[in-house]
Amino acid sequence: MISAMKALSDYSVTELQRAVALKEQIEALERQLEELTGDAPEAPEAAEANPEEAPVRVKRKLSAAHRRKLIEALAKARRIRWANARAASAAAAPKKRRRLSAASRAALSAGAKARWAKFRAEKGVES
Repeated sequence: MISAMKALSDYSVTELQRAVALKEQIEALERQLEELTGDAPEAPEAAEANPEEAPVRVKRKLSAAHRRKLIEALAKARRIRWANARAASAAAAPKKRRRLSAASRAALSAGAKARWAKFRAEKGVES
């Protein structure tokens, strides 16, 4: 059985007032519990309501010397990567091209000439 939530307009005024009263009781009990335990979790609504109290994260800035050192290290790593890539491509020597012997080439040529002669004979074209 599927239960669908009722729309807010489907509730009567007394039901809505009762829901508000229950919500207030729950919040009061939660405050009491926080006082007893000493735990006060940060409410996200409170941080959004008061942006001045929200912690501001400070962006760290690199010194010029450290930035230069970092750039040099990155450049060195890049040079090493490219050297390895070039070495890998040079190590894979190109395959030798296979060449046809003169006899094979003559046989292929004769076959092509015979096919064209047959084609021309069927079409009735003379060359």
